[in-house]
Amino acid sequence: MRLILFFSILVISCGTNSLDYKIIIDSSDQILTKNSNIKLSVSEIDNKNDVSISFFLNDQVIDSNTNLNLARLGANEIVAEIIDSESNYIISKKIDIYNAYPPDLYSYKIINEYSHDISSYTQGLEFYDGFLYESTGLNGFSSLKKLDVFNSKVLEKRFLDNQYFGEGLTIINEKILQLTWKSKIGFIYDLESLEMLGSFNYENSIEGWGLANDGKNIFKSDGTERIWILDPKNFQEIDFIEVVTNNKKIKDINELEVVEDKIYANSWQFNNDIGLIIDKSTGGVNGVINFKGLREKVKQHPELDVLNGIAYNKERKTFFVTGKKWDKIFEIEIFKQ
Repeated sequence: MRLILFFSILVISCGTNSLDYKIIIDSSDQILTKNSNIKLSVSEIDNKNDVSISFFLNDQVIDSNTNLNLARLGANEIVAEIIDSESNYIISKKIDIYNAYPPDLYSYKIINEYSHDISSYTQGLEFYDGFLYESTGLNGFSSLKKLDVFNSKVLEKRFLDNQYFGEGLTIINEKILQLTWKSKIGFIYDLESLEMLGSFNYENSIEGWGLANDGKNIFKSDGTERIWILDPKNFQEIDFIEVVTNNKKIKDINELEVVEDKIYANSWQFNNDIGLIIDKSTGGVNGVINFKGLREKVKQHPELDVLNGIAYNKERKTFFVTGKKWDKIFEIEIFKQ
């Protein structure tokens, strides 16, 4: 199948006659991926003399016949700079690039079950030095907790002010970071005492959802398809990846956990029984975890909510998962089907 995409233009003209130039992308692929080859041209240009055209992909010069291996997954921008005898024109439009392959399918095996506070609206989980740290949400009920999950004990607990809706958390450089939902502020705590040390503000990210780190960078979701990369020294947003499969963008990325080169994530609205395995460098979804059946194993009650909360225990090499107002935390193994 031959795919031709016509894009609207932004014209910057030095003359009085604006020409209706359009970028044409010709590809044999119906959905563009990093493996796609494309041919670029500009409409209404064939009969023009003394015209030069330069093409750019995300500010990098490319040939009119090019492979998209330089593109990033998600939104990209192709620009054509056209110079003729009368004017200079800049034509630009975003295109979406998808993962080259569909995700693999994964399932889980329950190893153990532990009790969990059924009133906890879980927004973040993370293991550190043998203890499980939990962030909970809802205005007036949001908290930060240090848990001995194996003995069902709450060792420390701090409440947020009623104005804040707690979200994800992560631990890096001996400090705990906790997000809030719509207040565009995150809090910094002392790891040992859970005393608040300070705060940081969000920049371009819309909201605070999930939080994780790999020891070098912090990863923050904001309810869109983007996962922001933060500098651990000053918590500034330095870049982002977009979460995509082989045919769609995945929004509502929620709780996060980094294990080696992968981000394990919950997606709030995509499918409440599904977890995602995301390449942390590209945003490509390489795996989908079917968590179906877990929610049915907890106490059923009117305020029971979705799966949310995933933490990896390095020593046991297992994952701990729970949900909002679930009475259990499950220790599981995740395996490829």
